[in-house]
Amino acid sequence: MKKILSLLFLIIISESSFSQGYRNPIIPGYHPDPSVCRVGDDFYLVNSSFQYFPGVPVFHSKDLINWEQIGNVLTRDSQIPLKGASSWLGIYAPTIRYNNGIYYMITTNVGNGGNFLVTATNPAGPWSEPVWLSQQGIDPSLYFENGKVYMCSNPGDAVWLSEIDINTGKQLSKSRILWQGDGGRYPEGPHIYKKDGYYYLLISEGGTELAHHLTIARSRDIYGPYESNPANPILTNCSRKGQNMQIQGTGHGDFIQSQDGRWWIVFLAYRNFGGSYHHLGRETCLAPVEWKTGEWPVINGGNPIDTLMNAVTLKEHKVPHALPLDFNRSDLGPEYIHIQNPISGNYVFNGNKLVLKGHGSLSENKQPTFVGKRQEQVYGSVEFRVHPKDNAEGGLSVYQINDGHYDLFVKDGRVSLRCKLKNIDYIVKSDKIWSEWTNLRVSYNDKMYKFEYSDDGTSYKSLGELNCSLLGSEVAGGFTGVVIGMYADGGKVDFAE
Repeated sequence: MKKILSLLFLIIISESSFSQGYRNPIIPGYHPDPSVCRVGDDFYLVNSSFQYFPGVPVFHSKDLINWEQIGNVLTRDSQIPLKGASSWLGIYAPTIRYNNGIYYMITTNVGNGGNFLVTATNPAGPWSEPVWLSQQGIDPSLYFENGKVYMCSNPGDAVWLSEIDINTGKQLSKSRILWQGDGGRYPEGPHIYKKDGYYYLLISEGGTELAHHLTIARSRDIYGPYESNPANPILTNCSRKGQNMQIQGTGHGDFIQSQDGRWWIVFLAYRNFGGSYHHLGRETCLAPVEWKTGEWPVINGGNPIDTLMNAVTLKEHKVPHALPLDFNRSDLGPEYIHIQNPISGNYVFNGNKLVLKGHGSLSENKQPTFVGKRQEQVYGSVEFRVHPKDNAEGGLSVYQINDGHYDLFVKDGRVSLRCKLKNIDYIVKSDKIWSEWTNLRVSYNDKMYKFEYSDDGTSYKSLGELNCSLLGSEVAGGFTGVVIGMYADGGKVDFAE
């Protein structure tokens, strides 16, 4: 009988899964702090967004491998004030949960209000206005059980828990400390799960850098005391086995059980390029989890995380590629973002052109006129046609932070390449141009950005190459990754394909 059951199990697995493995990251480019929930056969995932608008991208998947961005949670100024936010501030790690027909997203707006939650009946939106919360700290999470709702976050360098009214945000119980972790700095990113009579508390420690790792504790009572897993950390590449992997900084994870009963974890990590530098930001990765009854979860068999993962996955469901840039659509799609809250009148579609009106420089960081897209691929290129009016400056920016960006721009009949890196701000090269419209192009690989321009759209001239590593978080700073986009300063600039 056992052999028959085992055979049936293998048949079911073979029909619903495939074993070719997959590649990490599953969502490349600056998509940190992932949180995931499952509703039936559908998975929904959100990421932090820091100073960018709209905030908190929402992804959908059927197989945990292929993801499509279906919208953003925070799409209105009233939901996401970002005054003065840089890539050190703004919207930190969100958590998404589903309960009784409603989706909940809880997060922190650092610098502009603190912890809040929003709700929706469709994860693609629209989402509600913020419900502000009393318990502070960052990386808040929700746990639902028997009609009660609990919130945990990390004020005071530890994980704290309180019961809240999910409709009003009112705190219904005193905040109580649960756990300080296993000694790593910055215990954060808490999530609570219940399994086999235990409450499991998963957190991140070590800071979101090289030593980032995941630890876990459990208790029979939600308020503790919590016992540490003797095998902590349960995820890290900062180890003897993982130190030579391209993927590093593994941490800030969220468990999810798939419809076939298996467990997985989504988490952030970054990929090193050109040595120990990462410029694409922290990305979303995936690993299998073995979680036997009454035992501690084991991630990826206790092995480090690689770019190529060998695991039996769910049946593959391909997703459509994002539409290519098309100014005739008068809509750049949910993947395009602005630095802080955009001034809507500064972005106008006019036929097959996008007209941008400047509002200060990118370095000033005061709602600059900029719209761009996360750099998700290591190899590629981006190109626009640009026509500044009067004395305006307009062009293409490879943007990491207001103190770190490369700008290829046209102004006063010249095309120039600028390098802005902290106190360094200089023109690498500048050429005279003769045409009304100028093609600007940046091509990139794992080491360099190459900047070129063309007067006729056919023959291109180089203005130079700049190193990707200088825009890495280790040099430029910040919690985000490179975003490539269009910007204007000092007047109106026309952009076209």
